[in-house]
Amino acid sequence: MRHWLLKSEPDVFSFQDLQDRPRKTEPWNGVRNYQARNFMRDGMTLGDPGLFYHSNTAIPGVAGVVRVSRSAYPDPTQFDPDSEYHDPKSDPAAPRWLMVDVTWAAAFPRFVPLETMKQDPALEGLWILRRGNRLSITPVDPDHFDRICHLGGLKALPQ
Repeated sequence: MRHWLLKSEPDVFSFQDLQDRPRKTEPWNGVRNYQARNFMRDGMTLGDPGLFYHSNTAIPGVAGVVRVSRSAYPDPTQFDPDSEYHDPKSDPAAPRWLMVDVTWAAAFPRFVPLETMKQDPALEGLWILRRGNRLSITPVDPDHFDRICHLGGLKALPQ
């Protein structure tokens, strides 16, 4: 099992939006970075936990935990000319872009702001804290994952 951080802009799709979805599940579509795609394709497996991170907002940070509920499969938005994620160079016979499904697992009693994570020496090396990181999906060391859950007030990860 690996751990992940998944970024979304809350005005586009928030952690609350995920919680409000039927079955609390949503496809993680629209990823258009090869490294993030490769993380989904080669690294993510069913049941992997992830931190749901709100980016590009006044106070960015982690709102809670999700789980990978479907392994990587072709992202249909790449073939839809009306989608903002359309990729006219992607071939349906060999799709370029993938997505996974994620399911809401637990909300943090306390939102964990990026600034809090930056100031915590136990989180040194966390990918999201690297200068210039723009990936929407990154791996997270299990100790970092546990520390962020602790900062968020989550005592135990639901099964």
